[in-house]
Amino acid sequence: MSMNKILVIGNVGSDPEMRYTPSGSAVTSFRLATNRVYTTSDGERREETEWFTIDAWGRLAEQCNNYVTKGMKVYAEGRLSSRSWTGQDGQTRFRMQINADRVLFLDRRGEAPEGMGEAPPRREYQAPSGGGGTDAGAGQGGGQSDPAGDLPDLPW
Repeated sequence: MSMNKILVIGNVGSDPEMRYTPSGSAVTSFRLATNRVYTTSDGERREETEWFTIDAWGRLAEQCNNYVTKGMKVYAEGRLSSRSWTGQDGQTRFRMQINADRVLFLDRRGEAPEGMGEAPPRREYQAPSGGGGTDAGAGQGGGQSDPAGDLPDLPW
């Protein structure tokens, strides 16, 4: 038995870009930064940032394209893949990519960073199981509730 699953929480570093495959499947990509703060043995405090490219497919891609904005906090879950290539300058490049099957927007309405407008409501979007992360629809999950009752009626 084997498993490839990754869970990340971080800040979106770029607005999403949506495109379509030749077969017509929607795919949305955005960059996500995770930070780690630690103290070295010399007592020096350091921070490391890891960047991931998040790819969402199908209806999940549409949801991410509509609601994800640069600066917001996002939870993403899916399969990790990596690839390397040689750039035009001869340097080897490396990219960590997550094929998302679940995305949760962690910023609540009104909590977007300054200059970013209003954040979307806290919602979870997930590709249904068995969809393989390709052209699957998305459903609200996780039993999220909105005690203030101020979430719009959304079709998912």
